[in-house]
Amino acid sequence: MIILSTLATGTIITMTSYHWLMAWVGLELNTLAIIPIISTMHHPRSTEAATKYFLTQAAASALILFSSMTNAWNTGSWDITQPLTSPSYILLTMALAMKLGLAPLHFWLPEVIQGSTMTTAFIITTWQKIAPMSLIFLTMYNLSTSIFLLMGLLSSLVGGWGGLNQTQTRKIMAYSSIAHLGWMATISSIMTNILIMNLLIYLIMTTSVFLSLIISKSKTIQDTTSTWTLSPTLTIIMLLSLLSLGGLPPLTGFIPKWLIMEELILQNFNLLISMMAASSLLSLYFYLRLTYMTALTLSPNTTQTKFKWRFYPNTPTMFITAPATISIFLLPMTPLILL
Repeated sequence: MIILSTLATGTIITMTSYHWLMAWVGLELNTLAIIPIISTMHHPRSTEAATKYFLTQAAASALILFSSMTNAWNTGSWDITQPLTSPSYILLTMALAMKLGLAPLHFWLPEVIQGSTMTTAFIITTWQKIAPMSLIFLTMYNLSTSIFLLMGLLSSLVGGWGGLNQTQTRKIMAYSSIAHLGWMATISSIMTNILIMNLLIYLIMTTSVFLSLIISKSKTIQDTTSTWTLSPTLTIIMLLSLLSLGGLPPLTGFIPKWLIMEELILQNFNLLISMMAASSLLSLYFYLRLTYMTALTLSPNTTQTKFKWRFYPNTPTMFITAPATISIFLLPMTPLILL
């Protein structure tokens, strides 16, 4: 509880601060709290994941501190909302990209997520994105637009290509996270309200999918084939949540893609959005592969696996109801969200 409350406190300090040093302190608290959570499993892989996470996050935090110090040296201001000098804003852009795991600074994310437990992977892909995103939101007009557009395109391509060959559900979710963050990065410098909406929808959809995977204890694609024995309802929720994450029209995941594409076309980024739309098809392929294995195939089963549903589930299933409902049915609410 102490570690989790420190994790939450670090994020909240970063979100509410207007002074660079306080923002940095929040990020450091956040990083130091997640390290013991990653390394709770006494296993070489989790220790490796914790070390990788610590090194990348410490480097990004040091870059943020360095950029704010050079900016304060030149301008005399520690205010986050004040304009930054030219070397500072480039450093800050790269540091925040490293914090989030945007391509080409994404290499740590799949490795760290694969080395941690499913619950820890869920925290890293959702809660840990909030603090850097709030800093992007606060400093958006000081950051480099061209770098963010390029990184967004790269991330959506890498997220699509990287997830194609994976069999581990955690790595698939890591590449899915990279692709979604790419979409957020492209819109961040153009319309921040769509960025916030996209982030919230991404968090809800990822929560829904991760809770499905945690309840069904699915670590690999092969494990998802026995989800139907646990609960047919869970199978349907998982199918729809994955398709929503892929951005198919009748579901919630279509809202951010639709609005981002519309806005980028208005800004004449036609080539960029064409490439990003093509890359989202790559992501859709591995989501469809997961849904196919989960809900549309009946794998060879032993008698024992068919009695899985008789046992009371170890993990509470109550928490999945709200995120699953929102990640499936929110599309008709789009006009209200836009207001």
